[in-house]
Amino acid sequence: MHDTHRDGSPRRRQRRGRHAPLLLGAATLLCLAGGAARSDEPTAVAPVYAPKIAITVCGTCHGPDGNSTNPKFPRLAGQDPTYLAAQLKAFRSQVRGDPDAISYMWGMAAELSDETIDALAAYYAGQRAQPGAGGTSARISRGRDIYEHGVAAQGVPACSACHGSDAHGLQNFPRLAGQHAQYVLKQLASFQSNMRNVAIMHGVAQNLNLDDMDAVAAFLEVQP
Repeated sequence: MHDTHRDGSPRRRQRRGRHAPLLLGAATLLCLAGGAARSDEPTAVAPVYAPKIAITVCGTCHGPDGNSTNPKFPRLAGQDPTYLAAQLKAFRSQVRGDPDAISYMWGMAAELSDETIDALAAYYAGQRAQPGAGGTSARISRGRDIYEHGVAAQGVPACSACHGSDAHGLQNFPRLAGQHAQYVLKQLASFQSNMRNVAIMHGVAQNLNLDDMDAVAAFLEVQP
């Protein structure tokens, strides 16, 4: 027998109501993504729906324009579209296995078509990234040195070799400038433990100690 309120309604109904906004958001995403996937003209439909998905669903965590204000969730504005599309496909196929990917993105990306993924990636790539917060400190200076020159004694190459001198990304390597320090640090730890199985980044991160990773993350967060 279920516990009840004085009005006779089950308490289970009240608990379920707490999750209604999240479930509604997920349902909206699946509906819009499914519509694009089933369309006879997906390349025409996907770009129309992508901004709606980005603003009404993805925006809950990443901000409507991709400039997330919650350090738990990455900023997507100005991100390389090829990289972003690859990550969405990795979420969809469940091959990106860090905890937040499993908790949030596996389900959210499950029904996205390739066309919708490409349109979402293009939408975020076209958004203007907000400038970094700015600031100077010994930790940021240390992070800059590691980013630009690496740590030769520890076998760590310069981050700028792949991510660009301005950290805006090169080719298929992601933009890191302005990214939340908390998020960068968490991803470096995932690379280090091989929870995110990316060989090149495992090779880099495994030789960084926690203070080094923290310094790099602090430096990147304040970059424009």
